[in-house]
Amino acid sequence: MSTTDIEHREPAIRLSRDLIKASSTMTTMEARYLVDAYYLMQDDRKRAHNQVSAMEAEPHSLIAWLADQSTTLEGQIKRTLDSYTDAKPVGVWLKANYGIGPVIAAGLLAHIDIHKAPTVGHIWRYAGLDPTVKWEKKTKRPWNAALKTLCWKIGQSFMKFSGIEDCSYGHVYRQRKAYEVARNERGDNAEAAARIMTEKKFGADTDAIKHLKAGRLPPAQIDGRARRYAVKLFLSHLHLVWHFVEFGTLPPKPYALGQLDHGHFEPPLHLDLIEGLPAAMRKAGLN
Repeated sequence: MSTTDIEHREPAIRLSRDLIKASSTMTTMEARYLVDAYYLMQDDRKRAHNQVSAMEAEPHSLIAWLADQSTTLEGQIKRTLDSYTDAKPVGVWLKANYGIGPVIAAGLLAHIDIHKAPTVGHIWRYAGLDPTVKWEKKTKRPWNAALKTLCWKIGQSFMKFSGIEDCSYGHVYRQRKAYEVARNERGDNAEAAARIMTEKKFGADTDAIKHLKAGRLPPAQIDGRARRYAVKLFLSHLHLVWHFVEFGTLPPKPYALGQLDHGHFEPPLHLDLIEGLPAAMRKAGLN
């Protein structure tokens, strides 16, 4: 195939409006497949663009074409997942929160079964966010790897947009990080630091071991704690909203957010998007 043929080759076929509209009826398994496909394509696209940028000479048109096609396909999948989540009240609520787009929203809807999660703790454990759950050798992984990765991406999103006023969970991340930094500087993590040094090996000249020997956790771990805290609060709010949409009642103990060191219950935002939920929250004295 000549360079001219490549340059004049048709771009990736765009989905019709009817097909995008029909995507709202996908099953959770189909949505899960598309979410996985989106992130695989995203990784491929990044690699392709990195290779193009790294080339000293003008890249072959085929390489540039491939990178462009990956971008187009990503956009098409994102449109279908936007339609899929628009058709679900919980999906609409998810996307109303700054930092949560259609791909992440679809991933949460596809990977979490609210019927198997009577409390938010079940979701935390399934997402690998329960620190008491350990993966023992020669045993089945006790959490869902794809959901854990998705929650990591959510934490990264909240961190990235934490300086934007509308990103409420980004603000939670920043506040929690300030709290964690203060605790760390006081030496409150000395016991955890000592334990980590017995469980893992670190290079003698690394910044991590310097912090640990001083009775502090490394900055990366402090940041990770803050991100996980924001994600767990977000999942708590998701569980409350989803439980009400699915069963018509609030969870048995929506105020169990005390597990996150809250002195009081913090209600989710955008409750007006879920019919009947604001009234139920007022009746329960939770707003």
